[in-house]
Amino acid sequence: MAESGNTIRAMKAPELQTSGWLNTAQPLTLAALRGKVVVLHTFQIFCPGCVQVGIPQAQRIYQEFDPDRVAVIGLHTVFEHHSVMGRDALEVFVHEYRLRFPIGIDRYDGQPQGVPSTMRAYQMQGTPTLVLIDKNGYIRLHKFGHISDLTVGFSIGALLSEEAGESGQIAEAAEPDAENAACDADGCSI
Repeated sequence: MAESGNTIRAMKAPELQTSGWLNTAQPLTLAALRGKVVVLHTFQIFCPGCVQVGIPQAQRIYQEFDPDRVAVIGLHTVFEHHSVMGRDALEVFVHEYRLRFPIGIDRYDGQPQGVPSTMRAYQMQGTPTLVLIDKNGYIRLHKFGHISDLTVGFSIGALLSEEAGESGQIAEAAEPDAENAACDADGCSI
């Protein structure tokens, strides 16, 4: 499951830092999800690649895999246009697109500006980003942009087949840079 380019040993997934949640009665923690494969899909509601590819893919994964074995989590991680992508807009978006998987709202260290906390902790390059976390809480795949359904399904299946204690490799992520944000059909980068 190693990505092309530079790879590093799998690292423990940082805990999600959120300011709120949708589609779940209680806030989710990665610690509470140990024993499950976690599919973390990060997005922005005005990101073309997120709306056209990433979010529909997350919804398909949520519908296809057993929730007792695979946890799908959305993370609304806004690094641009902060004033128009708040919680109210997210709630409308989630309702209109009929999203059912739990969605956390990435937290800021103060006022909503710049790159939010979880995005920084995971060294994400932009949205959409897909992160697969194994049953032991280690990042096993970290991919900015589109990734095919076949690759994601294979990767989730491989993680489901592993015994506790196994680990792998992930692609090394670059430092985020909110000053150079740009969107195209594949996603929005920072």
